[in-house]
Amino acid sequence: MLDATRLRVLVAIARHGSVTGAAQALNYAQPSISHHMARLESETGAKLMERAGRGIRLTDAGRLLAERAEEILGRLDAAEAELAAHLGLRQEKVRLAAFGSALGTLAAAASSALRAERSVTDVSLVQAEPAEAVRMLRVGEVDVALVFRYLHEADRIADAGPGALIDRAGDLPDGEDLHYLPLLEEPVYLITPAAGLPAPRASTQSAPGSILARYAGHRWIAGCERCQDVLILLCRSAGFSPNIAVTTDDYIAAQALVAAGLGAAILPELALRALRHPGVTATRLPGIRRQVLAITYGGPPEPQAATALIAALTSAAAAFQGTS
Repeated sequence: MLDATRLRVLVAIARHGSVTGAAQALNYAQPSISHHMARLESETGAKLMERAGRGIRLTDAGRLLAERAEEILGRLDAAEAELAAHLGLRQEKVRLAAFGSALGTLAAAASSALRAERSVTDVSLVQAEPAEAVRMLRVGEVDVALVFRYLHEADRIADAGPGALIDRAGDLPDGEDLHYLPLLEEPVYLITPAAGLPAPRASTQSAPGSILARYAGHRWIAGCERCQDVLILLCRSAGFSPNIAVTTDDYIAAQALVAAGLGAAILPELALRALRHPGVTATRLPGIRRQVLAITYGGPPEPQAATALIAALTSAAAAFQGTS
């Protein structure tokens, strides 16, 4: 049976890239780190480290075990916290990872509601894009993750049929231990300078391409990898490849750059709800929308604090959807 302490040593080496870094992080002496690794190699029957110049690096087997160990240790820590909360040994707390525009809207509203209700004594929030949020969820660093994906209703974009995902940066991971709860679907907007060209008129019958085509010769401000991928696909459906001048996942900076005349952008509604720059015009793109989902990990029942957070997020999403 694998020893949890030795697995923690292996994970620390993977994170910090050296025995010295692992020793400092764990507050162990370096000989102790080496001893634990020697024992772990003996237990597994696999060579987990090898020399690399003056230092060491993990072998393929070591990296594989470190990835699995990180998740295993995260779940052990989560189980310990849940049991302590159940026995009344620790105050209820919950940890949420959310992408930027959800952090300033849904997460903020849900956390405020939980504090007002006193149903959870401590809410910890961290900003993370979907892939990182799912990783943090799997390894037990958070209890709930907010993620997003883009959907398209009408047009065929790069062979994606009606209702299909057009998120080419990577679909959300599958797994029977990952539980998805759709919270809302929000519209997506073309963002242009308020003082620039007149905003294109949109109708419910328009396709995104017909609106974007007017900006074929303009510079573009792109977002995160997923959002940038969607921008490229939408522009290609309009018959051009976007000239991406700036890349930023900061929706506030993106709006400021647009207002300064440095390009056009595409942003979902939550980004505009979090903060709307007075110098931009938003034109809704028909047929394209972004779906926001909450994810939990592991089998039911959920810990009480996570259940309360999910309920608060659901209420916050309903309120936002009702006013859009």
